[in-house]
Amino acid sequence: MKRILMIVTCSLMFGFVQTTYAGPLDEAKAKAHLQAVADANLDAVMRDYTDDAYLDWVGGPLDGRYRGKAAIADVWKKFFANNSGKPRPAKFGKPEAYTNPKGTSVETPAEYGGEHPVKAWHVLTYRDGSLVTEIWQIAPAIQVSP
Repeated sequence: MKRILMIVTCSLMFGFVQTTYAGPLDEAKAKAHLQAVADANLDAVMRDYTDDAYLDWVGGPLDGRYRGKAAIADVWKKFFANNSGKPRPAKFGKPEAYTNPKGTSVETPAEYGGEHPVKAWHVLTYRDGSLVTEIWQIAPAIQVSP
């Protein structure tokens, strides 16, 4: 028993056990965030952003860097309007989370249907449970496998 306790303690000290980080919580938040985008639910989309968060949208008509909640909310309003404000059918790939004590980044591919379908690669970075950085890379050739 003493030996097991020592192994676990050493593993924690050297960072071999990643369950001490908030990765799974942030991964769940990322999934909920992207589903809120598909649902065209602005309040839910904006919920986890910090006041000084930024969104990098790479490609397409919304291409640009947006900083702060007000600018990011305007982008989402335009994205939702591009589908008449209606929810979009969405297909998400398996998310991959990369975690360390400073934060978690979650990446996943996605396909959004609707009037103007969009395929994108997403990276969402969380620090202390809040969304600080989001990248939307428009990726027309991306293949999404759940």
